[in-house]
Amino acid sequence: MTRKSNLAFWVFMVLAALAGATTVFNVTRTYSATPGNSEIYRQLDLFGDVLERVRSDYVEKPDDAMLIDSAINGMLSALDPHSAYLNPKSFRDMQVTTKGEFGGLGIEVTMEAGSGVVKVVSPIDDTPAAKAGLMANDLITHLDGEQIVGLSLEQAVEKMRGPVNTAITLTIVRKGKDEPFDVKIVRDVIHINAVKSRLEGDIVYVKISTFNEQTHANLVKQVEALKKSLGKAPRAYIIDLRNNPGGLLDQAINVSDDFLDKGAIVLTKGRLLEETQRANARPGDIADGKPIVVLVNGGSASASEIVAGALQDHKRATVIGTRSFGKGSVQTIIPLGSNGAIRLTTARYYTPSGRSIQAKGIEPDVLVEQELPPELQNKTIQQRAPSEATLPRHLKNDGKDVKENTGSSSYVPREADQDAQLQYALKLLRGEPLPPTAQPGTATGGEASAPKTQQQ
Repeated sequence: MTRKSNLAFWVFMVLAALAGATTVFNVTRTYSATPGNSEIYRQLDLFGDVLERVRSDYVEKPDDAMLIDSAINGMLSALDPHSAYLNPKSFRDMQVTTKGEFGGLGIEVTMEAGSGVVKVVSPIDDTPAAKAGLMANDLITHLDGEQIVGLSLEQAVEKMRGPVNTAITLTIVRKGKDEPFDVKIVRDVIHINAVKSRLEGDIVYVKISTFNEQTHANLVKQVEALKKSLGKAPRAYIIDLRNNPGGLLDQAINVSDDFLDKGAIVLTKGRLLEETQRANARPGDIADGKPIVVLVNGGSASASEIVAGALQDHKRATVIGTRSFGKGSVQTIIPLGSNGAIRLTTARYYTPSGRSIQAKGIEPDVLVEQELPPELQNKTIQQRAPSEATLPRHLKNDGKDVKENTGSSSYVPREADQDAQLQYALKLLRGEPLPPTAQPGTATGGEASAPKTQQQ
């Protein structure tokens, strides 16, 4: 069987499996097994036998769709930490994330451990939540009269999202108010702004939180607006990729290209030689050759590592912070019609100099760790973020004698003046004296994991 026909067979098998168990048995026995494939067909027959025994003999009638979903997801998750089956709902959620817009309220929320309520991190400007008067640190206890206690953050967010022009009532507890109060909000189209920027004097600071379909366009738009408002050429640029989990490969390439005039950006290699691809920069640098600092930490992964690695290899930027996550693989989303999709690891990527950061990470040019606030210093929390190397079944780095690295610091304070990595970058770019305890190759302070937040 050729590789192409094999692929068609497997896609058909997945679709058939989702349609029902009887179809599985028929399909597995209509193909004549060649010597090279006889073992896999024997194993598929075994799977069919087990599935049928579960359906007929389990103490309660099982959900056939759940069994097949679990079997497919088990097969994919056994490959590596990033391959998975996306059922129709998960596939839709992923499309919302990458598209960068959805029907919702317009607030960034989190759920602190043990609280049982959703906390508003901040309302997004010009959204229904902001217009309704929601404020940072508001606590949401009920949604349409139903308690949030018992829901996960993801479940609460799902309830707050919904079709545009539909209403939801939030019960709010606010510091300074004696009693909880209700706020009725009508959902609207919410655009996830993956780029936030500001001026730090004459230095342009850009925070990129994810790489969705809007990232490159928003970056260029905001940088041009800041340059115009400054009225003169900026002194330098800071690109903050800390706790950026990644996203779309093409957006990482475009963002890297925004600051490069020429040269390779990233090289991707699949199983076969003909699947090797190389992305190159085109003329044009939106920073006009000015100095750049890239901030990374243990939460910087995948697409953010592509950007940091490209700018570091070309010596276009100084990378400051702590070692990045170390996800050096590329996933392809393969739709399965109405049955969702599979997310499959299809390639490794390499920085322009040819290095793989898989299970290794981007090492910063200047190592600066953030000191923990007093309230966290004595707590028995996991003080290092997880990394690719700590994940079970992770792909091994294909380089010679490569030492895999565990996670690094990912704590970032909310107050800019308390942000040691940001302040170090500003001093470096302004030519001011640097802290004697934070010279290149050294580290200061402690570390912790950043809280999980979501926008909805």
